[in-house]
Amino acid sequence: MRVTVLGARTPAAASARQFAVKVPEITALFWIIKILTTGMGETFSDFLVSSTNPGVALGGGALALTIALTAQFRTTRYRLWIYWSAVTMVAVFGTMIADVLTFLVGLPYLVTTVGLAVVLAAVLARWHAREGTLAVHSITTARRERFYWTMVMTTFVFGTVSGDLTANLLHLGYLGSIVLFAIAIAVPAAARRWAGLGTVAAFWSAYIITRPLGASITDWLSSSRQDGLRLGTGWVSLVTTIAIVALLGWLTTRGGEPSPDLRSDAHHPAGA
Repeated sequence: MRVTVLGARTPAAASARQFAVKVPEITALFWIIKILTTGMGETFSDFLVSSTNPGVALGGGALALTIALTAQFRTTRYRLWIYWSAVTMVAVFGTMIADVLTFLVGLPYLVTTVGLAVVLAAVLARWHAREGTLAVHSITTARRERFYWTMVMTTFVFGTVSGDLTANLLHLGYLGSIVLFAIAIAVPAAARRWAGLGTVAAFWSAYIITRPLGASITDWLSSSRQDGLRLGTGWVSLVTTIAIVALLGWLTTRGGEPSPDLRSDAHHPAGA
């Protein structure tokens, strides 16, 4: 299936489409799996770094991420297992990068959080300036896909350090952070429904918040520090991985996730 996105206004946006949409439909199940991958990435990264040589763990994470993204970029349409494998590896490696910035480079939580927020804004501004839309269901060219995965990686790193900021620097602990981010993630949905917030702004706002929310949940379950339940990073990583695989397997038996309905983009070009 090849897709033509209606309403293109610029030469870049009107360029020939190279492949079909390569992201899933945004459903409730999408958000559940997304939060599970963020949480698993947090604890599995911690497990690898604590149980193996940190340098080996970082190198292995980089290699696995490269393989996953290469597979994703080589597809010409959305493939469930390839897409979610890439998201999972971004979650794992994004956590490692955040930890490198904090613990090896020694950047304070506040400096890293603010710096990454600026990077996020710059990526979004550049993407919109080049393509005229930030809609995830307009990911039909190689350049838009590069913008998308750059944004995804940045959100994971940003989310990791912002979760650490609230838990440690602001002294909310993991449980307090869960409450904070659970409230925060409800705000875009409420603003979309009752305050007229645009679809694309609501999507990316919620997408960014899923990272610190999922990481705070699994940190609370696994950690022996602060208010953690001390279940261990290995066990929490295993359980969340099983949950992710089970949900993806169930989707596979149903024929995969539904194809994006691009008619909404025709009426809301800026929408997700």
